Amino acid sequence: MEELKELGELVELLTSKQYTKLRQYLAELNEADIASLMEELEEEDMLKIFRILPKDLAADVFSYLEVENQQLIITSMSDKEAANIIDNLMADDAADFLEEMPANIVKKLLANASTETRRDINHLLRYPEDSAGSIMTVEYVDLKESLSVKQAIERIRKVGVDSETINICYVLDAQRKLVGTVALRYLLLSDGDEIIGDIMHENVIAINTLMDQEEAAKQFKKYDFTAMPVVDNENRLVGIITVDDIVDIMEEETTEDMEKMAAIVPSDKPYMRTSVFETFKKRIPWLLLLMVSATFTSAILTSFEASLSVCTALVAFIPMLMDTGGNAGGQASVTVIRGLSLGEITYRDVPRVVWKEIRVAVLCGGVLSAANFAKLMVFDRTGFSVALVVCLTLLAAVLMAMLVGCLLPIGAKKIGFDPAVMASPFITTIVDALSLLVYFQVAKIILRI
Repeated sequence: MEELKELGELVELLTSKQYTKLRQYLAELNEADIASLMEELEEEDMLKIFRILPKDLAADVFSYLEVENQQLIITSMSDKEAANIIDNLMADDAADFLEEMPANIVKKLLANASTETRRDINHLLRYPEDSAGSIMTVEYVDLKESLSVKQAIERIRKVGVDSETINICYVLDAQRKLVGTVALRYLLLSDGDEIIGDIMHENVIAINTLMDQEEAAKQFKKYDFTAMPVVDNENRLVGIITVDDIVDIMEEETTEDMEKMAAIVPSDKPYMRTSVFETFKKRIPWLLLLMVSATFTSAILTSFEASLSVCTALVAFIPMLMDTGGNAGGQASVTVIRGLSLGEITYRDVPRVVWKEIRVAVLCGGVLSAANFAKLMVFDRTGFSVALVVCLTLLAAVLMAMLVGCLLPIGAKKIGFDPAVMASPFITTIVDALSLLVYFQVAKIILRI
């Protein structure tokens, strides 16, 4: 409701051409809120608003806009104006933006950007995609261990305005190796003549530049930090990662896992920016593979065609058995995949996981079978023998599904595959085939068909 009110005031000021008031009004809003309001406007109005923004605010707002709107704004500017925006962005935000831009635009922007900006961006772009080095920022406050507290505070005042954060400062030796950290509050509370090397915290937890970004996110969760230093193989400080970057990574990794679990090739574009043909290419490979794998189910049905013709009542319960097995397997796999991603489950935990899933399956399968047996006998008036076949198969299907659901992801991770890929699609196909085999074998024994 508040956002609608702000949008209404913004549109009114823009329509009435009260640009001075509009500029003052925008200066009072949060950068993220301004970006959100701008994206509700038509392209022409969005460009007008951006040009009205104070220069020091424009770059901050720009970093919150969607990529297509960033590109629209950049292409509408002169080379000098565009370069000014890039120069005022944090280096990691600038690198992320340029990765999404066409090569000709990137070339033009870098050609007009400052030497320092080009150096920082190229520094970030040389690291492997999805590595800690590719998401870090090079804007941080570093201090020499020989400085006094007074000198350190003077340095923070000088360089802190362009830094991502000044809450934690990083202490380096003569070779730029990370030897400690010191919090700003300790500096403010310490005597001005004290030496940084004497008050710094020496037990520094750092991230290597080549660490996977998902692993880096786990480090943030483990230690509950808002920023962490990034070092190279020689322990030289090259950048820092802040918690706002980690939030983006967690969203990205969660989206990727959800797409894999739904048998979709992960995409790095938002849904609305992905064309129909691109979406088709992401989905069709898995659909083809799963269609081919589903022929095993058809083959099983065909091989027991004679048995089905003798007792046609069995056909009606096939969808229920397959769906229940698939659902049970999906529940087990999601739980195990989450445990694997959080580091709660390792390969040596397989016996414990299997034993737990067996007990859960017996309980779940027992309740489902009992409820189904009562339904078949009381409401459906199904024969006792057929009801027994269906319920015994249901119990077996749940047991097999939960075992497959927990073992497939663990096995996939052990051999180097992504556990999420082994989720619902493969589990459903395998469980369907196993359920049918058990179903007809139990029917053969009890019904003698």
